[in-house]
Amino acid sequence: MNIAEIETFLMIVKTKNISKTAENLFLSQPTVSHRLKSLEEELDVKLITRKKGYKQIELTSQGEEFIPIAERWVSIWREMQLLKHREDRLYLTIGCTDTMNAVLMDLYRQILKESDPAMNLHTETHYSYELYSMLENHEIDIGFVYHHLHFKNIIAEPVLREKMYIVQPRDARIKKLSIHTDELDPSEEIFLSWDGNFRIWHDQRIGRGEQPKVWVDSFTLLYNMLDEDGVWAIMPASVADQISQLKPIYISRIENDVPPPERTIYRIRHRYPNEATQKAVQIFEEKLEKYLEARNWGELEKRKR
Repeated sequence: MNIAEIETFLMIVKTKNISKTAENLFLSQPTVSHRLKSLEEELDVKLITRKKGYKQIELTSQGEEFIPIAERWVSIWREMQLLKHREDRLYLTIGCTDTMNAVLMDLYRQILKESDPAMNLHTETHYSYELYSMLENHEIDIGFVYHHLHFKNIIAEPVLREKMYIVQPRDARIKKLSIHTDELDPSEEIFLSWDGNFRIWHDQRIGRGEQPKVWVDSFTLLYNMLDEDGVWAIMPASVADQISQLKPIYISRIENDVPPPERTIYRIRHRYPNEATQKAVQIFEEKLEKYLEARNWGELEKRKR
């Protein structure tokens, strides 16, 4: 039994499809089938079944029982690799959504510069639901997401709740401390769907059927589109703050009677973490707490005048 066979099995569990597993692992289908057969022969159990006429496979009862064993096996193997290559350094893998990674960039730089002992960072950028799966498989050590999903072995805790603001280029068309969204031209909006609650609020109050100027899904696109004349966007305090450090922008409060819901950022950790990375996680969390305290996002619009 080796790591390649175990990881192939776990990918089959995820995709429930041999051809999709081969595609995701950049392997041929015969290689995937060979690895699975080799694993089953070594364990002396049948892990999956295939039904005629169906592309998806099904796990046997032994296959279901083997999933947590396989996940622990992968976790232990990764700890062994860290131990083998460890010198006087710490290693940490962090998973974030795109905009959260941008917001934490200064913290990453601080850790790389000041951490003692030295720390190697590996950052992963994915959607929230993907990060839960990665953490469950010990592919990351800690994650930051916008959704509280229920996974048996994952602990999710809110670390930040932040207000939403209207952001315009420096030469804003409407220069007011507070703006009602009815004052804005919906055809000039740069739209990013921050989460489900924001999307519901937005669709009920802005545009009412009229499409935004552009839809974006990353910090980089949002940042660059804000160079266009007359555009505007709604974004969380942390994102507005990060952009304001890179170029001049005009930030206003949202004056609507019903403001957009605050965005909540959750820290996710595995219930059974890797022992080899616990010191790195502890150092990161201590620095994160100070980093968040230093960001006075509740008074963002006053600081940016």
